[in-house]
Amino acid sequence: MAFQLPPLPYDYNALEPFIDTETMQLHHDKHHAAYVNNLNAALEKHPQFFSKTPEEIITNLNSIPEDIRTTVRNNAGGHVNHSIFWKLMQKPDGSVSAGPIVSAVDDAFGGFEAFQKQFNEAGARHFGSGWVWLVRAPGGQLRIITTPNQDNPLMQGLFPILGNDVWEHAYYLRYRNRRPEYLAAWWQVVNWNEVNRRLEASNKLVKQTAA
Repeated sequence: MAFQLPPLPYDYNALEPFIDTETMQLHHDKHHAAYVNNLNAALEKHPQFFSKTPEEIITNLNSIPEDIRTTVRNNAGGHVNHSIFWKLMQKPDGSVSAGPIVSAVDDAFGGFEAFQKQFNEAGARHFGSGWVWLVRAPGGQLRIITTPNQDNPLMQGLFPILGNDVWEHAYYLRYRNRRPEYLAAWWQVVNWNEVNRRLEASNKLVKQTAA
């Protein structure tokens, strides 16, 4: 069965004023849809891969025929990244970080503000298109990394807990070339319940690996 574009879990205008309605329409309906359509087209002659999840595909790219591997990497990665990204955001309601993520980043980065500062700086410094992530390494450590294009941390054996899109199409209509301003504003729409859910999932994976 061909891969499908997941619906947004909120209205296009739900993230205003921090992310504008037009950006969300273009980002979801055009950019994410294109990744899904291009992935389906690339795999059309290899339908056995439709039985895999996108995550299974990007973590085993060597199994993909070489002539379509780059296309699959880019578009399956884009599909996975954006499917995570939409869920990591919610309508701004003034809520602040809470739950296990607070103590986790306190321990790893010396405080929540220090974590946000390092995360924003990594995203601002990243050259060109890509993503900035908070990830869990197999040994249990929390790290901040960036990935180019539509690469996902799963490709490096890392579990993504929190990620922000720093492609220009994610912010340019409102923020123009002011990526640091976008990165700072983005915290107002983070869905901390989803972040904590992903943190707990990463903890379970670490325990399974250790066992």
